[in-house]
Amino acid sequence: MKSRSSNRLWVKGFILCGIGLAVSTFTFRAQADQWDKKTILTVDQPIQIRDTYLNPGTYVLKLANSSNDRHIVYIFNADQNHLINTVMAVPAYRVQATGNPEFKFWETPPGTARAMRIWWYPGDNYGQEFPYPKNLRQVAALSPPPAPAPPPVAAPAPAAEPQAVNQEPVAQEAPPQEAPLVAQNTPPPAPAAAPEPAPAPQPQELPKTATPYPLIGLGGLLSLGLYALARAKRAA
Repeated sequence: MKSRSSNRLWVKGFILCGIGLAVSTFTFRAQADQWDKKTILTVDQPIQIRDTYLNPGTYVLKLANSSNDRHIVYIFNADQNHLINTVMAVPAYRVQATGNPEFKFWETPPGTARAMRIWWYPGDNYGQEFPYPKNLRQVAALSPPPAPAPPPVAAPAPAAEPQAVNQEPVAQEAPPQEAPLVAQNTPPPAPAAAPEPAPAPQPQELPKTATPYPLIGLGGLLSLGLYALARAKRAA
């Protein structure tokens, strides 16, 4: 009985040891992922991490497996079979952590590549800050976006059809036709000379109906009267 109970204890011990090894292996793997801070970065335009120029594409960022310096960043290609460069960073702190990777970029002049400034791993308050590049790469100027299409113009409303009005047809007079010209062998007769105008009638003298003798006698009487009047004044 004792041998059977001891065998059972040994079996339980082996089982517990196996479970413990499995748990420790799983924990180590999870800690390893948190340790190197592996982050997949996909960009649709050229960027720079310090002086490392990256074309549009997918890259992998990792921290070096070093406990002394936690700011050595490896930049791999998407398949992680080629190390592009090793970049030194400085610590960066943020108050509120997020559940997704977060990146910030420096302000760069137009026509140059964007420069990465800070990389934060999900859930961490401390991240990696990259200094401003010493040699900022020039990139090709982007073509301006196409101008927006003009708004559609509403079609004009159809004009109302005119109502038919019953009107009596008006007879149109035919244009006068010119008489045909007839050729003449003999020249036309010369026009007759205009008659001379009649002379204006002379004023006729009125017939004399009285003689001047009465007027002479009247003048003599008047002279006598004046003479008699003058003598009467002298005598007085």
